[in-house]
Amino acid sequence: MKHLPTLSLAAGALMLPGAALAQTAWDMPTPYPEGNFHEKNIATFVEEVNGAAGDAVAITVHNNQSLIKHPDIKNSVRDGIVPIGELLVSRLSNDNPIFGVDSVPFLATSYEDAKKLYDAQKPFMEEALGKEGLKLLFSVPWPPQGLYTKQDVTQMGDLTGKSFRAYNKSTEELAKAAGMIPTQIEASDIPTAFSTGRVEAMMTSPSTGVDSKAWDFLTNYYTMNAWLPRNMVIVNQRAFDALPKEAQDAIEKAAAEAETRGWEASEEETKRTTDLLKENGIKVEAPSDDLKSGFQKIGETLTEEWKNSAGDAGEKILKAYEG
Repeated sequence: MKHLPTLSLAAGALMLPGAALAQTAWDMPTPYPEGNFHEKNIATFVEEVNGAAGDAVAITVHNNQSLIKHPDIKNSVRDGIVPIGELLVSRLSNDNPIFGVDSVPFLATSYEDAKKLYDAQKPFMEEALGKEGLKLLFSVPWPPQGLYTKQDVTQMGDLTGKSFRAYNKSTEELAKAAGMIPTQIEASDIPTAFSTGRVEAMMTSPSTGVDSKAWDFLTNYYTMNAWLPRNMVIVNQRAFDALPKEAQDAIEKAAAEAETRGWEASEEETKRTTDLLKENGIKVEAPSDDLKSGFQKIGETLTEEWKNSAGDAGEKILKAYEG
């Protein structure tokens, strides 16, 4: 991880020539490449903040883990190394199970259900983040997750013993339940991991498939619609509180707009990137009945396990979601 010694908790103050006031410079690490739809959404968010609050704060985005590696972003924001950052929500499920509910397989398999689940989860996320001095700004889903393989897969047994790209606790458990061998791989490392044989299958979005040019090393994509994991943008609460009121208002307004815009963009991204997979030679098809029922059974088991691990909070989230 790259540390930024010149940054204070709220980032360093930078005097601009001719400026009447000091401008606070915020560096913002993100895990994904600049062309990804999440990063395009964040670029618009930053442009709106810098335009509305430029005399108080200026945000600079550092995409694709170029500043801080994905596993370190949350702690870097918490510790004040950077004041703001983006990460996958479920990366924090080892810290607190409530962050993993959006990645429980086959619990929420449509955008409508994913939004209901987010609404049920959000108060618990805000409370957990707040205890660490963090503030949730907005959260946006990836397209529904599908299964990528190097060959045709018609039944669950075809996956037994294969190495599987995992990126959080839920995908590790999914792989084990399906008889596969989980290996933690970040999105930026997917092409190398497949090309070198470290992994043979993965469950991820069509968007990530396009970003990684999956057609260079894979042949099949099955539209499982298994879950819609979300990213979130968080800010260090003390850094946020140190800004003048008009800057705070600008950030919160831009964040609300980014969340709405991001959910709409995600739905558009699903169709666009699925079509691109087809155009580049990936065989895109619905899963067989055996695959679908096999993974749904695993999803039911993992939902119950998640509920038990999350305790009272998990029960409340599921009750609110189902209600």
